[in-house]
Amino acid sequence: MASTTVVNANATSKTPPSSAAPIEPLHNDTARLYTHVHPILVLSLYAYKFTSLVADPVPTLLSTLAPLAVLQIAYVAACLPPTGGTPAIKKQKPGEKRGRVPGKLESGLNAKLVPAFLSLLLTTLAATPLLTATLVLFGAPVTTHHLHTLLCGAHIALLSTLPLVYVHGVTGETWRQAVALLLPIDEVYGALLGTVLGAWLGAVPIPLDWDREWQKWPVTIVTGAYIGYATGKLLGGTLLKGKKIMFE
Repeated sequence: MASTTVVNANATSKTPPSSAAPIEPLHNDTARLYTHVHPILVLSLYAYKFTSLVADPVPTLLSTLAPLAVLQIAYVAACLPPTGGTPAIKKQKPGEKRGRVPGKLESGLNAKLVPAFLSLLLTTLAATPLLTATLVLFGAPVTTHHLHTLLCGAHIALLSTLPLVYVHGVTGETWRQAVALLLPIDEVYGALLGTVLGAWLGAVPIPLDWDREWQKWPVTIVTGAYIGYATGKLLGGTLLKGKKIMFE
């Protein structure tokens, strides 16, 4: 029977090595503080909305998307390096008129908020439909609950995909490594793995004959995704940081 283990990224393996390195959060006090506060805020938002979610899933999931997006944008902008890092400084040619130099605040906003909103756009337009289709393939209702499934996919996308797009961009090779479980674990990739695993485990209570309101689609899926996100982010940034998943 095949087994799954987690090993150090530098260990010798027959699996082709990943070219990506673990993502390091920004080295400033704001990043160090918010990276730990952020999952608490995300879980608090979900806990606050849980009763409403059980009673009426569609409007609750819809109304929670905006605050979740704000929290995710604040997290990536404050704590993570954008893809590509700092742009190279253009050398001025002899006789060339010097253009206006953007201020420190303007440079910071352009370097962080613009990639953050672009990541949100890509997550909305690409990741959400893909994850929604994946939910259907894994057993979501096909002929009913269409909005439920779409909004569930949107929440999973915001949790798992937005930070990964922000730090890795849309490089095909990096995303192939992510899907193949070849990337070294960090808090961003750990959050993605935790979200997906949590959503998958969240499906377990649905068919059980407990006759509970919270068992209806997709309450347990979204709950598992949120808990998995916080757990994966924590473990990816601490105990499992720099390790890789290996199949034997």
